[in-house]
Amino acid sequence: MFADVLIQSSSLPDWAATAPILALAAASIVLLLADTIDPDTSNSTLLAAIATVGSLVSFGIAGWYLVSGTGQPSTGGAIELYGASLVVDGMALFFQLIFASVTALVVIASYDYLEGEAYQGEFYSLVLFAATGMSLMAASNSLATVFVSLELASLPSYALVAFLKRNRGSVEASLKYFLIGAVSSAVLAFGISLVYAATGSLVLGDVASGLVDATGMVGVAGIGVFMIIGGFAFKTASVPFHFWAPEAYEGAPAPISGFLSSASKAAGFAVAFRVFTVAFPVSELVPMGIDWPLAFAVLAVVTMTLGNFAAATQENVKRMLAYSSIGHAGYALIGLAAVSSGGPNGDVIGASMAHLLVYGFMNTGAFIFIAMTEYWGLGRKFEDLNGLSTQAPMACIAMTVFMFSLAGLPPFGGFLSKYALFYSAIEGGFWWLAAVGAINSALSLFYYSRVVKAMWIEDPVGDFEIESRPIGLYVAVMAAALGTVLLLPAFAPVVETAQASAAALF
Repeated sequence: MFADVLIQSSSLPDWAATAPILALAAASIVLLLADTIDPDTSNSTLLAAIATVGSLVSFGIAGWYLVSGTGQPSTGGAIELYGASLVVDGMALFFQLIFASVTALVVIASYDYLEGEAYQGEFYSLVLFAATGMSLMAASNSLATVFVSLELASLPSYALVAFLKRNRGSVEASLKYFLIGAVSSAVLAFGISLVYAATGSLVLGDVASGLVDATGMVGVAGIGVFMIIGGFAFKTASVPFHFWAPEAYEGAPAPISGFLSSASKAAGFAVAFRVFTVAFPVSELVPMGIDWPLAFAVLAVVTMTLGNFAAATQENVKRMLAYSSIGHAGYALIGLAAVSSGGPNGDVIGASMAHLLVYGFMNTGAFIFIAMTEYWGLGRKFEDLNGLSTQAPMACIAMTVFMFSLAGLPPFGGFLSKYALFYSAIEGGFWWLAAVGAINSALSLFYYSRVVKAMWIEDPVGDFEIESRPIGLYVAVMAAALGTVLLLPAFAPVVETAQASAAALF
């Protein structure tokens, strides 16, 4: 309770509640200053240390605030800042935990992955600027700050995908990502303008009030809402706005692929959860004919099905993980698809939030494992992993944990997060969504088990010997695996915190 007392008393200003965001922003600026003072620095240890400390400080403050009840109903409710354009509550802090943890893993892994590369200061600062934008997205309470923070997260991401400038695939992936991102931003901005025309406000709570009185502008508001859905669908790599994801994830440096598929995806859901529950209440909009939960239900089914079927046909492990991340976006969409008037909305959205936390560890860890194989000069196909367990048993154990957790098998964190999500959907009367999710989870076991089979059962295609043991990559992989495993016994308080935070939105 001490953190909340400090913030809500006169001892600290209200903006101190944004300390998790400020820690990331401050570390970004320090990295830029260090690179400006010595632009030719080869001290990658110092740069990685600054980025890691910034991420861990943000994680620690967000965790402290969340545990102490800052911005939650038990301590006086959400803290509104700057004319209610930003809000600090349990949901914002929960997602900031996800962003900070994923950022720390990616930074630690990049220490070895970037060995010998130039412009490392710019790389780390771009990662932290993107994480700052994501943290702002989670706290955005106005459609204006939603758009600005989304661009702050997106623009560094475009550059990060193209960081390997001598790699033609990396540059091409970034260009495709940028072009599709520019179109989606335009669609989102136009949707926001239509909602503003119908309601006369951009603050989410005022938008909800304005929609109730906008009886003559229902058509305009409806088009705006569905254009906003399209903008968020791009950020979460949901079908049919997913085309950029496989290309971007395959062409980007592997740690950045993990960053985009985990943190960036979670940021999109953080905004969507707040915008659609606060600004577009189901009880008011569905009777008006704006049935956005149905739109999300269609997106959920199509996204998880297409993502899993496409992943099952891939021979490239990195591309398989890219399509797998699309499938997991479909699972998380159940949180919005199962929202109904009078239903257990807090439970299902909270379960989706908990799944995104577990997903942040297991999916980021899987991409960092791929970064390790790239560091060793191995290929990206399944057969290139044949017999790897004889050379790197600990890394292969961690990858096995990631694969089985992503598939939803016990005793790993992914099992309970999917169980809670599907159970909450059934409680809300959306048993068919849970059934589709369960079927897709069973399908995913096929292609996840191919990785495990290659590492532990198949014989190596050729002779190879791993001589180096990259410390940063190993630490990141093991930390992600440990987080995935420990979230199983700790899942009860995690999901309870997430559901309580989501319930406060209603």
